[in-house]
Amino acid sequence: MFHRTRTVSATVALALSVLLAVPAALADPPAHAPAHGWRAKHDPYYLGYAGNHWERDYGVRAGHCNRNEVATVVGAMVGGAIGSTVGEGDSKLIAILVGSAIGAVIGREIGRDMDSSDRACIGHALELAEDGHGVRWSGATAGLSYELTPTAGFERSGQPCRQFTLLRQLDGRSRKEAGSACRVGNGEWQLLGG
Repeated sequence: MFHRTRTVSATVALALSVLLAVPAALADPPAHAPAHGWRAKHDPYYLGYAGNHWERDYGVRAGHCNRNEVATVVGAMVGGAIGSTVGEGDSKLIAILVGSAIGAVIGREIGRDMDSSDRACIGHALELAEDGHGVRWSGATAGLSYELTPTAGFERSGQPCRQFTLLRQLDGRSRKEAGSACRVGNGEWQLLGG
């Protein structure tokens, strides 16, 4: 009995010494985690592709664009250039794809049903999504959805640019097109023609 108690005590002592010797693993939260704890206190912003800080990601880092929240922001702003309407010192609300020639550049079938909320999802995805990570959202019409996937970055005339694919799905039919856009202003992305 004494030998058995001694063995159990030695085992417990060894286990405790191993646990105490292993330092606690402290790590930053993952990029997709909401701003709680460390991130909220020390770095409450999302770093954009061109180096700007964004207060909200609207789900983009997690692979979806929250169209309802985006629509609220877009609806509260006047005009189409959301990023540039924000004054100095204010947080940047959301990036947006500027210009109305989406159908002419990406394809008429993809561009015909897009509205300002869809352009904001595109702009914010170009700002915050990593290459190869798709960002999905539902369109205004039932059964309509989009997925934008940035594929590569490049520079043109000193402006940061990105190549991407855009997939449109409606009633079981899919259409996928490739495109490129450059950041032309504070939160504004513009498509490059053919």
